Amino acid sequence: MREEEKLKKFLKAKGLKFTKEREDIIREIENTEGHFDPDGLFIKMKNRGSKVSRASVYRTINLLLESGIIDVVENIDRHKHYEKVKDKTHHDHMICIKCGKVIEFYSPTLEMLQQELCEKEGFTPTKHSLEIYGYCKQCYKK
Repeated sequence: MREEEKLKKFLKAKGLKFTKEREDIIREIENTEGHFDPDGLFIKMKNRGSKVSRASVYRTINLLLESGIIDVVENIDRHKHYEKVKDKTHHDHMICIKCGKVIEFYSPTLEMLQQELCEKEGFTPTKHSLEIYGYCKQCYKK
């Protein structure tokens, strides 16, 4: 199901409307590759002539998060960045504390270890996020 259809269904269930601004925001996100932040999204849309408000971007992002269309990725500057969930397999992040570069990675060994730890503790995981902070190759060399 396309993100737009998923959002429409989610909004209807909550008794909310699918507005022109929400439509513009979800389409902009559908066309965005990689990570994004609300202010960057707002500026990009404004530069394209959109009439969307900053408040609508933030409110819509909260709805997209709640609906499972996007997910949060923290970054070094301590404001939230997001990524689309669609067609994404689980992955974790390495974040450079100097330049902000985000490297996505997946480790079957790490996933297995996490599962073993949960089983050992009788814990049922539903979701997890791993962020490793440090220096990318380019910043470490400097």
